[in-house]
Amino acid sequence: MTSKNSESTSNNPLEHIKVTGHHSEQSLKSLLPFGVFLGLFLGTGIVLTLQGVEFAFYQLPASIAIIPAILLAVYMGRDSVNDKISQFIQGAGHQNIITMCIIYLLAGAFATVAKATGSVDASVQLGLSIFPDYLLLPGLFLVAAFLATAMGTSMGTIAAIAPIALGFIESADVDASLIAGCIISGAIFGDNLSIISDTTIASTRSQGAHMKDKFRVNFKFAVPAALICLAILAVNGVTINHDVNQALDVIGFLPYIVILVLALSGVNVFLVLLIGIVLAAAIGMVNNGYQLASWVSDINKGFASMQDIFILSLFIGGLSELIKRQGGLSALTKSIERLTRKISPNNKKRAAGIGIGALAFCCNFFTANNTVSIIVTGETAKDLAQDGELSPAHSASLLDIFACINQGLLPYGAQALLLGATLKISPIEVVANAYYPMILFVVASFAFWRITKQQSTKK
Repeated sequence: MTSKNSESTSNNPLEHIKVTGHHSEQSLKSLLPFGVFLGLFLGTGIVLTLQGVEFAFYQLPASIAIIPAILLAVYMGRDSVNDKISQFIQGAGHQNIITMCIIYLLAGAFATVAKATGSVDASVQLGLSIFPDYLLLPGLFLVAAFLATAMGTSMGTIAAIAPIALGFIESADVDASLIAGCIISGAIFGDNLSIISDTTIASTRSQGAHMKDKFRVNFKFAVPAALICLAILAVNGVTINHDVNQALDVIGFLPYIVILVLALSGVNVFLVLLIGIVLAAAIGMVNNGYQLASWVSDINKGFASMQDIFILSLFIGGLSELIKRQGGLSALTKSIERLTRKISPNNKKRAAGIGIGALAFCCNFFTANNTVSIIVTGETAKDLAQDGELSPAHSASLLDIFACINQGLLPYGAQALLLGATLKISPIEVVANAYYPMILFVVASFAFWRITKQQSTKK
């Protein structure tokens, strides 16, 4: 789903993916299977919602809705059936996909064990005693943003914070979708700005930009959007009415403290979650008589809670590989490239910027993987930047920003799926409240438009 949202799994993220499809012939028809998936999943949910059905988007699980799309992609391919199945398995078994799946399992296990041993309740009580009633939403945004910037992974951030957020929701009766929107917004902000993120590495390498230059450009776009988002959250009017226990269980909060410290120290997210699972169980055994048999059972329950998104991640990885091999992503890239050359003929910089942003945004829509979308479109983006005399830093920044914007708004993206599963809400509700990616889209577009206008005027 998204490699940067886990740990960086390769020293060179560009080595795994080629820009061109398996066949020389490139056709937008190859994107049809993904359209079928979205039509079934979103269409069914919308129709059932209009009919008043509760949990409408859960009636047809995404992991089931994607099966007809996979079958269509296999049918459309020109290779032998055995080859197409091999391609599907290769995509599903890609290192980035398997990494995400393991994070899902460990995050589910940690959330379940932490709740069973009282760590969630302890963290809620401590958190409620620190945050003012009216600043919970901005506070969650800032915590997620800081952690994601330091870790370079929005998925690791969400895995660490979501269980704590679940405690807030259950004890303070807060709208889960608002909390989810704050977390995913902060995580996307920090991940996009982080200099150790896979998307930053991929975008700077593909465009030949220096990390510090790309950061400066990104900073000008991201920070104003974050300040606007914080202002909106602060005046949202959400207030938590709660009673804090006199005796705060600081020991119960220890697993979360350890997780945050280890994550900020650069420890692998797998080890961070494993340590959290063990530590939460150990504290429960000492404080509450938590049993070994219960621990094993709770870990299994946590794994089971992530079954749907685990399967969907594998299927999307396989489907994306089929579409890529059949030339769908390359055709999309070339179509946007041709279109942008006709836009703003008197301002090459602006046309190049629009093309680069559109490439990253559209490609991510079909891959649900912001790092992959940057890698796939990197070569074309560099050509557009050179033709439009756009600096490598601006090109890298636009690639990263618009891929992350789309990733934060995808209901079938890894972040929304994990938050939806953890907080027990539809991923549609998660992205509907992801204010930051929406604001960043407007701010970045407006800022770049003004920059290129000034540059054009100077000429």
